[in-house]
Amino acid sequence: MTIATITLASRARAHHLDRQQERLRGIPGLERIVVWLDAEPPGDDVPATLLLHVPPAAAGLRLAAARNTGARAAIDRGCDRLVFLDADCVPSDALLDRYDRALRAHPGALLAGPVTYLAEGVAVDAQTDLGALTAPHAARPSPPDGEVDVAAPEDQLLFWSLSFALSASTWRRIGGFDEAYVGYGAEDTDFAMRAQAASAPLAWVGGAHAYHQHHPTSSPPWQHLDDILRNGALFADRWGFWPMRGWLEAFEAAGAVERIDGGWRRASVAPR
Repeated sequence: MTIATITLASRARAHHLDRQQERLRGIPGLERIVVWLDAEPPGDDVPATLLLHVPPAAAGLRLAAARNTGARAAIDRGCDRLVFLDADCVPSDALLDRYDRALRAHPGALLAGPVTYLAEGVAVDAQTDLGALTAPHAARPSPPDGEVDVAAPEDQLLFWSLSFALSASTWRRIGGFDEAYVGYGAEDTDFAMRAQAASAPLAWVGGAHAYHQHHPTSSPPWQHLDDILRNGALFADRWGFWPMRGWLEAFEAAGAVERIDGGWRRASVAPR
């Protein structure tokens, strides 16, 4: 049995994907699965041991479906440990080892490692000393190297999908991601809730560092406003509360959305 990395990618993140795969290439026994999200199929230049294609739906990218597709392929190829990394995340040299050790010690847990957000202009390659750049995001715990801290139940919602790991058996128990979520937002928070319902606690893995390569973003993410409203409403219907409240409140403050019946919708009067 072996370990697989599963990465969602697109042409917009092709350069980031190259830097990630440089760090993973050559690791014995590693299945490097890339799931392509663009409407057009990927070219032969995409680095991976297995390349899959999940084109978008009319409403947006099928992130949940793509992760499920990658996980199914990994399990079909005999992998019993699954590591998910976003295309813009470069793994530390120790990431796979720390996740592997944590999975052996906590086979029923949903594992997450610390993430460092690299500043604009910081470029990495296969020779970069990532340790010198380590500055984990303060919003998530970062235990000492080699330690695993099981999160309190109320902290399950701190889960991020950009770097996480779990066993194939735990994946099956959770049931994967809910493919009703299309476009940006909420599918990972829903997955964390599904994990909790399946008795798969979230645990923080010290030393499993990932490094998020810089690219332009907006906060709140205006380009995803409709996705956030649609997926937020779906999540609220399932779990009884709205996720992504910080972004929704920022949209509300800007006059783009309004509250109705405990939730949000596009404002009936457009902001000036």
